[in-house]
Amino acid sequence: MNRTDRLLAIVLELQGKRRQRAEDLAATFETSVRTIYRDMQALGQAGVPLISVPGRGYSLVEGYFLPPVSFTTDEAVMLLLGADVMSQSFDADYHEASLAAIRKIASVLSERQQADVEAVRESLRFIEAGQGEGSPEQGKLRLLRSAIVARQRVCLRYQARRPSDALSRGEPREVDPYGLVHVGGRWYLNAYCHLRHDVRNFRLERIEEVIPLERAFTRPAGVGVMTRGPARGEMVIRALVAGEMARWVRESRFFHITALEDTPDGLLVTLHAREERDVVQWLLGWGRHIRVLEPASLRRLVAEEAEALLREHVEH
Repeated sequence: MNRTDRLLAIVLELQGKRRQRAEDLAATFETSVRTIYRDMQALGQAGVPLISVPGRGYSLVEGYFLPPVSFTTDEAVMLLLGADVMSQSFDADYHEASLAAIRKIASVLSERQQADVEAVRESLRFIEAGQGEGSPEQGKLRLLRSAIVARQRVCLRYQARRPSDALSRGEPREVDPYGLVHVGGRWYLNAYCHLRHDVRNFRLERIEEVIPLERAFTRPAGVGVMTRGPARGEMVIRALVAGEMARWVRESRFFHITALEDTPDGLLVTLHAREERDVVQWLLGWGRHIRVLEPASLRRLVAEEAEALLREHVEH
């Protein structure tokens, strides 16, 4: 990165993170602290209003913004496609914000770029089913997003599977919402559940109602939005998929899958789940093409369910 690009990037970094130490900037841009000092001096001489606090770092004077930036055609395409996705995938507030962002980005493009970008957008479509304006999911997303930003506890009425395969009748749970994640076409809420005294992931479609509470919470340091790695309290499940069915298992994008590995015997699938019941129906859906390797208790449960299914069809 040349110096001109680095100076611009430093200003953008300060705009995004408010305050940065010289050591942090040096690490970000892979240069020396002394170089950062010289860069900050150059920015000050160029008229960028900087605030320097010994021991705390640099920041920009509140209200300072760079002039509008220019985009390449590819950069504009990525931004506009991202805005298209958000306009479909989130609630009405973000839908309007996405449309406003699209208009602003388009306004700084040349006529030639606008034509090129529109040609690409017309040839690509992201369609999010079941998220139309006025759907129940939209209202729940809006309430949860607001609670996450305000760090406000909420009460959920949540339908959860029971060991008997029956659904709970929307039992109330007070949770501290940490984040929302969109995985495999579904929204999940990552939150601390005060009923289970642990961090849990809740499927949005199983949330019957969201009730904001007049209680704030403090988010623990180091807690991030969920990823599909092993979480505390989850069991490790391994299954082997035979033959050509492996391709379709790859395409299934099942939430609990954390690893896929080709082996001489077939596709080794690793899953993580809190309860065996979370994956039984998915396993049964592949019939004889999938074999549970571990744990042994899950092998027995799958066999019992298969036998019950056979009896149901034979007897009727």
